[in-house]
Amino acid sequence: MLDTILQLDGELLVAIQGLHMAWLDPIVSLYTRLGDAGLLWIALSLAMLFCKPTRRAGALALCAMILGLIVTNLTIKPLLSRPRPWLDWPIVPLVTEKDPNSFPSGHTCAAFAAGMVWVRTLPWRWGRVTAVTAAVLMGLSRLYVGVHYPSDVLAGAIIGSLCAWAAWKAYNLYSDRKNRVY
Repeated sequence: MLDTILQLDGELLVAIQGLHMAWLDPIVSLYTRLGDAGLLWIALSLAMLFCKPTRRAGALALCAMILGLIVTNLTIKPLLSRPRPWLDWPIVPLVTEKDPNSFPSGHTCAAFAAGMVWVRTLPWRWGRVTAVTAAVLMGLSRLYVGVHYPSDVLAGAIIGSLCAWAAWKAYNLYSDRKNRVY
C-alpha cells in the first residue's frame, strides 16, 4: 500500500515537471527562494509588528512558524529522512537544496503557518485572501521546481495549518485567562 502511494507521488511529480514553461521558470524559482528559511513570511510578520492593526497577526505568525520549524525541520525531517525527488526520479530541479530530506516541506509549512494565522487575524479581506493564495502558491512552487513530492507539500500545509491553529488557541487561552475577572 505504502509503495503504491509513493509510486503515485513520484509519478504525479514527474507529470508536474512536464508543465514547465521557459518564461515561468525564473518567476517560480524566485518565489520559492523567497521562502528559504521562511524569509518572506518572517519579514512580513516582523513588518506587521510595527502597525497596531496587524501586531497580533505578526506575533502569532512568528509563533506558529517557530512551532512549525520545530515540528518539521528539527523533528520529522531528520526522523524520516525521505530523500529529495531527484535522487529517485528523472527530475532536474530548478533550484538546489542543501537539506537532503524532503518530507515534509518546510517552505510550505512556514507559508501555511503564517498564512492561516493571517486568515484569522488580519483586519482586511484582501489580506486574508492574499495570505491563503501566497501559501498555496508556495506549496505549488515547491512542486514546480522539483524539490518536493506532492505528499511533502500536503504534509507541510497540514502541519503549518495545525501550528497556526495551536498558536491561535494558545493566544485565546492566554487572553481569556488575562481578562478573567475573579
